[in-house]
Amino acid sequence: MGATNRRRLAAVALAAATTLLVTTACGNGDDAGDGTITLTVDVFGQFGYDELYQQYMDDNPGVKIVERGTGGNLDEYSPKLTQWLAAGKGAGDIVAIEEGLLVEYKANPDNFVNLLDHDAGELQGNFLDWKWNAGLTADGAHLIGLGTDVGGMAMCYRTDLFAEAGLPTERDAVSALWPTWADYIRVGERFTAAKTGAAFLDAATNTFSTIVLQTAGNTNGYHYYDTNDELVVDTNPAVRQAWDTTMDIIDSGLSGRYSAWSEEWVSAFKQATFATIACPAWMTGVIEGNTGTAGAGKWDIARVPGDGGNWGGSYLAVPKQSRHQAEAVKLAMFLTSAEGQIGAFKAKGPLPSSPQALGDPAVAEATNAYFSDAPVGQIFAAGAKGLKPVYMGPKNQAVRTEVENAVRTVELGQRTPEQGWSDAVTNAKKAAAK
Repeated sequence: MGATNRRRLAAVALAAATTLLVTTACGNGDDAGDGTITLTVDVFGQFGYDELYQQYMDDNPGVKIVERGTGGNLDEYSPKLTQWLAAGKGAGDIVAIEEGLLVEYKANPDNFVNLLDHDAGELQGNFLDWKWNAGLTADGAHLIGLGTDVGGMAMCYRTDLFAEAGLPTERDAVSALWPTWADYIRVGERFTAAKTGAAFLDAATNTFSTIVLQTAGNTNGYHYYDTNDELVVDTNPAVRQAWDTTMDIIDSGLSGRYSAWSEEWVSAFKQATFATIACPAWMTGVIEGNTGTAGAGKWDIARVPGDGGNWGGSYLAVPKQSRHQAEAVKLAMFLTSAEGQIGAFKAKGPLPSSPQALGDPAVAEATNAYFSDAPVGQIFAAGAKGLKPVYMGPKNQAVRTEVENAVRTVELGQRTPEQGWSDAVTNAKKAAAK
């Protein structure tokens, strides 16, 4: 849920859509005088929980749930959460933590309720092994979060723009166009030569994020940090390979050069000014939300170039500052149960991290009418159990920001690829040292 991967979703749109949002600056919401308790859930995007909240409140009449979309993207959300945890007040009763920040928060596990103390250990079989293990501290003694989704990869594309460019539009034929990223570039050059007026892809940063996670997952299993928490941004071949491929994409003039998650980027969806976007499962909800009803049936989903990959995925944790810890844990368990993950998938598309949910016909056999009835269950869920996780180091988010900022400067023509790479390495090291 979830890019920069950080799964930056349009939380502002969510805020307008949900009746459960509150705008107070403090968590642990006001309890009613009739004994009803209020549980506040902090998220950074479209987790798809609205109907689940209502179901839970119907089944638990003494509980009221409010959701806060506490920032338009993860870069806004995470500093607020960090401040609340440091202050010992302000955080919700349940907080979403994106996978790239999990290691950083696990460094201070005492900020969070140990879910193992609430019999969460009995739920281990409800999650993919690697998803469960990532929520544990290194000694396995403290479980700070229960997994929500995983970000199985695909490529979403505009069928109308492909048709205008004289390219195939049927998803299997489109998938066959780009078995590799080099093929993707060649297809992009064909698209560009057709002069549709649209760019081939939205933003180089989104594509870079996809490639680096894919490459790392298929090689050594880490990107910016190795498994000893040593910064290896300048020595890890997976990072440099992803950089070079992204530079080839930029050099070919394929990018719309939009700043991902910006207002300009959102507007580009509505105006159909780019044709493809790297598409983890949760991105389908973003695309539909940004493009609106006018885009229904004009998008489809093909396989991603290269070999699979995983971008994004989150956890739900209960801060110790919650005044209703036991009740919050119970709600977090419900939202991350197989039933809860299926409900979220139906609502907004985040791919479950529960094997039971992945095998359920509601997921495995699902189609998405908005995306030309694409068999999203087959596309995303079929390979989820074999996803290869990428290790995230202690300052992953800060380092990633610097690397992607460097990608952006090259994309805008402000730096050459080698200058950009030098900036990426230098600034990543500074970020890691803070």
